[in-house]
Amino acid sequence: MSGADDREAGGGPAAPSAPSATLPGPAASSSSSSSSSLPGEAGGAEEAGSLLGGARPHAEAGADPDAPPKKRLRPTGTGTGGPEGAAGSVKLEERLYSVLCCTVCLDLPKASVYQCTNGHLMCAGCFIHLLADARLKEEQATCPNCRCEISKSLCCRNLAVEKAVSELPSECGFCMQQFPRSLLERHQKEECQDRVTQCKYKRIGCPWQGPYHELTVHEAECTHPTKTGNELMEILDEMDQTRKKEMQLYNSIFSLLSFEKIGYTEVQFRPYRTDDFITRLYYETPRLTVLNQTWVLKARVNDSERNPNLSCKRTLSFQLILKSKINSPMECSFLLLEGPYDDVKIRPVIYHFVFSNENNETDYMALPIVDSVECNKLLAAKNINLRLFIFQIQK
Repeated sequence: MSGADDREAGGGPAAPSAPSATLPGPAASSSSSSSSSLPGEAGGAEEAGSLLGGARPHAEAGADPDAPPKKRLRPTGTGTGGPEGAAGSVKLEERLYSVLCCTVCLDLPKASVYQCTNGHLMCAGCFIHLLADARLKEEQATCPNCRCEISKSLCCRNLAVEKAVSELPSECGFCMQQFPRSLLERHQKEECQDRVTQCKYKRIGCPWQGPYHELTVHEAECTHPTKTGNELMEILDEMDQTRKKEMQLYNSIFSLLSFEKIGYTEVQFRPYRTDDFITRLYYETPRLTVLNQTWVLKARVNDSERNPNLSCKRTLSFQLILKSKINSPMECSFLLLEGPYDDVKIRPVIYHFVFSNENNETDYMALPIVDSVECNKLLAAKNINLRLFIFQIQK
């Protein structure tokens, strides 16, 4: 009785504390949050929340190793969780780059833009390269995205994309400032203060190159204007040698134009295939008449290389064949130039040969095309149209 009396006497202040530690409710939750350093109380609050079937706010806020990454990484701020917030973090220009870029080289087109029948974009260089590769492989050219057939007749230019690309900002390679692509070329050539320029005394041997804003200071301190006549003569002699080579070609052409017998005609190279096990592409013209004689032109790619489609450097070589029978040897000079309907760039080179009935074919000579890009233009075309000039040398 004394123990019961003692419990009844001391139970007054302790009675409320017993149910507060065991009964779940708001009081338990608040007590666990106020004393979070005690693991027993935090675990009791979590267990109490599970017994009531409610959402566990502390479990969601804490790091749960079993939770999926999406739930842990999901943003909770206002205005950033939706698609508008994700799109706003990327600039409009960068998004347009991925939309308007070429499907082949993944770069923004610099000139013409072509599209296949399904709307996929290709820059002019890649489009021509695809057509040239298909000609070399004897295949139908296809779009690299959707594999539909492409050709100059099936594809068309997309002027809207060309105008949109020209208005996109691009960085100047000298001053690193942003300009519309349509104005960038003019800025780099005429307006940029950091563009690379040369001294005005370059003609007398000054090798200086530097930014445009330093040009005035350099020219004021340049020592080349004070050089002696003997020093300048050595520099001018080197310049004369290069000029002589250029003038020699033009003088040769002018002298050929004074010959009595001159003939020219338009020639059309048509693609054919050899009869070998591994066929090779070659070109041949129909028979043509110049200077009352019958001629044929043949051409080949990379000197009949086995797989010219695997090479980035492409060349064309040609030979002139006399089909007529002649009574005496016929000495001629000849050259090929671009035709009136093609925009290919060809350097004029004069070739000489003495034709006879026994020796009626010239060796294969390089067609003087500027670079591989111009060669791809010729290969991508249905036919190659050039102009042949023959000058008969009279003895």
